[in-house]
Amino acid sequence: MDPTQEAIDITPAPDSRESSKDNKYPEGGLQAWSVVLGAWCAMIPSMGLLNSLGILHAWTRAHQLKDYSESSIGWIFGAYGFFLYLAGAQAGPIFDAFGPRYVVIPGSIGTVASLLCLSFSKEYYQIFLSFSVLGGLSACTLFTPAVSAVGHWFQIRRGWATGVACTAGGVGGVIFPLIILFAAPKVGFGWAIRIIALLSAILCTVACLLLKTRLPSNTRAGATVDFRALKDIKYASTTAAIFLVEFAVFIPITYIASYGVHQGLKDTMAYLLIPFLNLGAIPGRFLPGLIADRVGRFNVMVLTSLICSLLTLALWLEASNNLPSIICYAVLFGFWSGAAISLTPVCISQVCATEDYGKRNGTTFTIVSAGTLVGIPIAGAIQERDGGEYGGLIVFGGVLYLTATVAFVVARGICAGWSLKTKF
Repeated sequence: MDPTQEAIDITPAPDSRESSKDNKYPEGGLQAWSVVLGAWCAMIPSMGLLNSLGILHAWTRAHQLKDYSESSIGWIFGAYGFFLYLAGAQAGPIFDAFGPRYVVIPGSIGTVASLLCLSFSKEYYQIFLSFSVLGGLSACTLFTPAVSAVGHWFQIRRGWATGVACTAGGVGGVIFPLIILFAAPKVGFGWAIRIIALLSAILCTVACLLLKTRLPSNTRAGATVDFRALKDIKYASTTAAIFLVEFAVFIPITYIASYGVHQGLKDTMAYLLIPFLNLGAIPGRFLPGLIADRVGRFNVMVLTSLICSLLTLALWLEASNNLPSIICYAVLFGFWSGAAISLTPVCISQVCATEDYGKRNGTTFTIVSAGTLVGIPIAGAIQERDGGEYGGLIVFGGVLYLTATVAFVVARGICAGWSLKTKF
């Protein structure tokens, strides 16, 4: 392989202002991996709840929100993703300037408070305010510094390390739905959510103790969306590709359980589709990262986006009420969609200086938040238009993934050239 191609993947972006001593990343060791553990603990309450949207959607649709339309319910869960990503422009610069604890401690308190409020919520506005607004904003202040802190300790192995931390989303997406599935019918939905709040409080405490930075603080960062960064065509094209893939990924995650109920599966089996999806997501978070460090992060995003589109348009669209097909889709989609969470921040790190990573990561996901806000309600509106059938919704999700595939191909070409052999 041409050594100049190799350098593309393992050195900071050309505009990096890091000193030579800061170029020597630990790439491992007790401190580095303790930060990964801290990031993992922070991501279970944040990304774990994000990956549990499906069971929360199915449960509230059948109970608290049974009198509301699909699109109205969709706004609650779209808004959670919106607020989770929206506050990134503020959380990222605070992380860059002051370190993770100034962000993670308020986020931990907010996450536990949001869950306790949700446990008492009965009305639409109560669920929206407690879960979507407070919960989403708090999750952002756990997710953004967790991902950014890992980038301070790893460069060559950043995809692998970030992927390991991001397995937390899959773990939380298994544990939280199982708590709701088995505890809610016995002790009530409210107490099931309080159990999740207690578990989140313990994990957030560990995260606050372990997360730390290594590079000097960047006090130049301002708590605002840095639209000027979009003048860099490499960063702008990468942000566009991430926008599209995040637009697409939440549609199956949110609607797969409700789809199972619609197809006549028993409620228990339909709700179990969310843990099945997240069981696939656990290896899907770290294995693509491990491979991406060897063959290129953008290359892996192209592949995983393409496979997700094919799975959605071929397997899910034709699954009907065939239980093995539905489970197969849930597990396979969980695996191949994992890169949309674990690798997208690493792609951002390849087109910016590490000292600006928090701000650029926050800016990108603030822009992405618009897609997460409208994607789920649009899918719900399509389902309503089709009289409750899921065919149009599934096609919508599959086409979005195809578009994201093309966008990642274009971004890769702009950033590293069009040669198929380029590692990027």
